[in-house]
Amino acid sequence: MKILKSALVASATMIAASAASAQTIGYITKSATNSGWVMINGGAAKAAEEFGVELITVGPAFQGDLASQLEVFNNLVAAGVDAIGIAPVDSAGVADAVQAAMDAGIPVVAIDTGVSGADVTSFVATDNLAVATIQGEQACGLIDNGDAVIYVTGNQAQSTGQERRDGFYAGFEGSCSDSEIVVVPTEWNGTQAQEGVAAVLATRSDIAMIVNAWDGGTMGAKAALQNAGYSAGDVKLVGFDGATDAILAMDEGWVHVDTAQMLEGMGYHGIRIAAEAANGNDVPGRYDTGTFLVTPDTSAEYKALIGM
Repeated sequence: MKILKSALVASATMIAASAASAQTIGYITKSATNSGWVMINGGAAKAAEEFGVELITVGPAFQGDLASQLEVFNNLVAAGVDAIGIAPVDSAGVADAVQAAMDAGIPVVAIDTGVSGADVTSFVATDNLAVATIQGEQACGLIDNGDAVIYVTGNQAQSTGQERRDGFYAGFEGSCSDSEIVVVPTEWNGTQAQEGVAAVLATRSDIAMIVNAWDGGTMGAKAALQNAGYSAGDVKLVGFDGATDAILAMDEGWVHVDTAQMLEGMGYHGIRIAAEAANGNDVPGRYDTGTFLVTPDTSAEYKALIGM
């Protein structure tokens, strides 16, 4: 099964009104090193080049650092940028700053993660709840009802983490209601994922599968399994993102399913829409960047699609 919506290429109608060359767009990312965010950031840079806007890319001092994300956000507002694209590290924590920018006439586009408690010009992301439901359904199909599984969460202060958790449970528990789910909490931190999974594996020999809210967790889980002496396929791995390192791990037999987000398209359309809004054009309030279900049977098609 494959689910693919418009992701990497905007329609001719949406592209028609190009942004003015003088526009400056602030882009606040979550990470510059996570493999998934490298893909998102690359899409943002591609859009800036294509639409002739100056892109000021900044981010928090470390992943999850709300204080520094608010600082760079306010600095962009003070600098008079024409629009801001932000991937919030805390959906509610950025609300006041976002609303102040909107009230001042600066369009704000939320990318990947929504803002809770403030209006935004547009929200550009996959439908995390729907895609995570697919992830849960696919994961259940890989094991027997009653098998024990680990679920590695994302940050529960973010809408993205909440929706992926809720979607996974909704999809998984329908046919695997007798399975025990052992939760490993993280804040999108691969080290936390690796250490949490390792701690469970040290006391449990009955884990059949590890499901991850993002592919940093997938790779952390893989490392924990390898360090514990497991081989590829001994414990099934299920990912979320379609990050390149997880797809390579699928080729090696470690990862069995990955619900890909079309990551480059998320960054591309986030900045494209910010540029459109800065130029005074109408933009959609919600833009779904879609998903692709990556399995060993579809990985070659997915890699060709993203240029991997």
